[in-house]
Amino acid sequence: MLRANPPLRAGRRAATWCSRQTFPASCSARYATATSSKPILSVGIRREAKNRWERRVPLMPEHVERLVKEVGAQVYVQPSTKRVVPDEKYQQAGAIIQEDLSVADIIVGVKEVPIEQLIENKTYLFFSHTHKGQKYNMPLLQAILDKRIRLIDYELMTNEHKRRLVQFSRFAGYAGMIDGMHGLGHRLLALGYGNPFLAIGMSYMYRTLADARLDVTRTGQVIMDDGLPRQMGPMSFVFTGDGNVARGAMHVFKCLPHEWVSPDELKDLYNSNSWSNHRVYGCQVRTQDYLVRKDGWKFDREHYREHPEQYMSVFHEKVAPYTNVLVNGIFWDHRYPRLLTSEQARQLAHEDRLRMLTVADVSCDINGSLEFMSHSSTIDNPFFMYDPATGKTHHNMEGKGVQIMSIDNLPTELPLEASEYFSNALFPFINQLVQGNYDHPVLKRATVATSEGKLAPARTKLYDVLAKHGQGIKVKANQRVLLLGSGFVSAPLVDYLLRAPNRSVTIASNMPKEAKELSKDRKNAPITGLNVADKDALSELVSQHDLVVSFVPASLHPAVAEACIQRKKNMVTASYISPEITALDKRVKNAGITILNEVGLDPGIDHLTAMKMFDEVREQGGRITSFVSWCGGLPAPEASDNPLGYKFSWSPKGVLLAGLNSARFKMNGKLTEINGSDLLKSAVDVPMYKGFALEGLPNRDSLKYVDMYNLGDIKNMDTMFRGTLRYKGYCALMAAFKDIGLLNTERRNDIQGGLSWSELMESMLGKKGDRRQALAAKLSLSPQNPEHAARLETVVGALEWLGMLSEDTPVAPSETVLDAFCALLQSRLVYGLGERDMVAMHHEFGIQWRNGSKEKRTSTLVAYGDPNSYSAMAKTVGLPAAIGAEMLLDGNLTRKGVIAPMTKDIYEPMLVKLEEEGIRFVEAVAKL
Repeated sequence: MLRANPPLRAGRRAATWCSRQTFPASCSARYATATSSKPILSVGIRREAKNRWERRVPLMPEHVERLVKEVGAQVYVQPSTKRVVPDEKYQQAGAIIQEDLSVADIIVGVKEVPIEQLIENKTYLFFSHTHKGQKYNMPLLQAILDKRIRLIDYELMTNEHKRRLVQFSRFAGYAGMIDGMHGLGHRLLALGYGNPFLAIGMSYMYRTLADARLDVTRTGQVIMDDGLPRQMGPMSFVFTGDGNVARGAMHVFKCLPHEWVSPDELKDLYNSNSWSNHRVYGCQVRTQDYLVRKDGWKFDREHYREHPEQYMSVFHEKVAPYTNVLVNGIFWDHRYPRLLTSEQARQLAHEDRLRMLTVADVSCDINGSLEFMSHSSTIDNPFFMYDPATGKTHHNMEGKGVQIMSIDNLPTELPLEASEYFSNALFPFINQLVQGNYDHPVLKRATVATSEGKLAPARTKLYDVLAKHGQGIKVKANQRVLLLGSGFVSAPLVDYLLRAPNRSVTIASNMPKEAKELSKDRKNAPITGLNVADKDALSELVSQHDLVVSFVPASLHPAVAEACIQRKKNMVTASYISPEITALDKRVKNAGITILNEVGLDPGIDHLTAMKMFDEVREQGGRITSFVSWCGGLPAPEASDNPLGYKFSWSPKGVLLAGLNSARFKMNGKLTEINGSDLLKSAVDVPMYKGFALEGLPNRDSLKYVDMYNLGDIKNMDTMFRGTLRYKGYCALMAAFKDIGLLNTERRNDIQGGLSWSELMESMLGKKGDRRQALAAKLSLSPQNPEHAARLETVVGALEWLGMLSEDTPVAPSETVLDAFCALLQSRLVYGLGERDMVAMHHEFGIQWRNGSKEKRTSTLVAYGDPNSYSAMAKTVGLPAAIGAEMLLDGNLTRKGVIAPMTKDIYEPMLVKLEEEGIRFVEAVAKL
């Protein structure tokens, strides 16, 4: 059954141990010869800036030296301190190190060039990711046409047999295999199994590929000596595809003690008792191994290429149930059947037939051949988990599901050797270009756009995609954002939006000192004074910008919206949609603009995660029977060192007034309404995590969200509840403060300078003498009752801690007692040096499936602030608003009217972006 040679490939020798790496020749000699009398053109080498890990170069110094000395070309290199080859090497090779590449005729790079950095009338070579009609890069392609740039894409540089000549694919395979084994080691450990793979690092940790393979070889020796956990069964590595990716991955794999099996033998391997845990098993799966014709005819490669819709995948039946590690290296686009769908993975998991531990998706086609691969991971955060049973991703390595590695720039983990390999392959064609030979057959095949501002003849089908996604979502050369307000949640928004060098954020505020501090050390963040009540000044300022973010008090949003309607500018807020804003919907649509609301924390992130779950359950045939949502901004537990367990970074007034709101909800089948005067007395314990002593109270009208969330008739729901989190004891203490009169909003004329809190409390308690007796009477407490006496001591202790019973504590001159109380709290309940805040959000979903089974799902976020950077509250309010603003600026959100993030076109990309920023939820499922 088993054999030690590659599956069904005649002429190939068995490979059972590590062999020395040999780089293939970059290009046949026929592509390297040229003669030309045309003027020699100059070359510019870009500095890569897509992310901090991108250190590759398209041309090495030795090839630059040949261009300079043998051809007479001038080469300009943008300076870089992180490039794998230092600037000095290029200078020694004869290149000129300078920032300005406008003097170059031909500009080469690796990754996409930002639109605003494109120089018109040049020839560019880079991986553009446009030739498949990728929607996200159509604005880039449109800009290239507009600027009459000739674009040559490395991915299209092929020989006459369509085999790619200039690529990093093999290095993606090398790095993907190494990273995949690194992840496998950690996944096995999370499942409770020590294993030899833990000794393998990420690819970037090795100086050379040889060093990495040596580590893999040593790991293989341990496997031979000690074996792998026998409980895991035969450890199988399945490689899809037969291109450079698969060859690169298998080149690393062969450093392990291994045995090859064919796809037809996998099942027998798992069902037999003859396998060994002192080796691993390899299986290469090609197209014909997992695709069958729907009409029953035999697989035919040419027929498949012409009619892929007539084929279907049987990977889920034939291969997936017997795969431990999947290394995916196949080419895929929307015309082809998927290797494995989300539903097939769910069914395998349901039948307990999914043994897959790790997926190294080197191809990295999002929602592509592996439908459930939802996003690219990063070198910083290389792995995430996918739970097929729930269709959810998470980051709990010890949780249920399959580990996925989907880094989209793997070759940059081996930057030096990858660059050498690439430069060897590219040099013959750069040699042709500097001599003006644009008609070279390889270069003609690789041309996407011409210097006349047109698509190359072979790429004219892209005009249809450009018509839909080019101009429509074209990024403007300059994007001007107007930020109204300069409060503490503004900094993350400003910093996020200013990551785009073509973007500016004008900070308009009536607090000049605060605005100046926000603008400090930030480029493209000018400040201006503004009183939002000045309609003419507001309108004029709005007219000068492309989008308005309103972080002013919610009562001012209608005035801002009026100016945006008048000037036809989009608007973003993190506030609830008020009746006044709702009434503007028709006028907003007539103006052709969008007012995106409720993109903060609560409201905001709560909607995104809730709607994602609701839609997923509906799509899978279930229904929501209950929904409970808790959210709160709190001090981190170690900073909750005061009677209320609460601290403020901003005015407490909004928080205190929220405790006076009435509430409506349904809990355990009972509809309940709570008057605002009783809200603080309705708190209940919230057992979110055992380590948190939390309580919560209802948050406004929960029932209106039944329609907003499209949950059907409230009669069919057992529970619909939204609440606010606090540490235990807060609500009882704040209720006592309310009964004393500290939340009173009536105007008073006697709260002036020179008044002490002791005097003000005396006037509120209505009698002189024993303060405890007066407080007891005010709170209807009997000191003779032990429980009442304890409550009274708690209140007295809090008042003393705040200095409210002392003649030495002055009252800030105020119009109301509430204002005076807020001023005191803001001075006493502040964050100390090095203290953190915390944001907690917890959703509970009750679900009933078609077969009658029930389950409870939870989705939980706990985020902590950074004392040296953003608070958790600032980050979780500012970033969602920034992402929403970016979606409008870049044309990725085009729906008009007054809207909230309740639909998939908004919440899906926002959740992906938030996860990239480190704001992610932990999910769990429990059968009922």
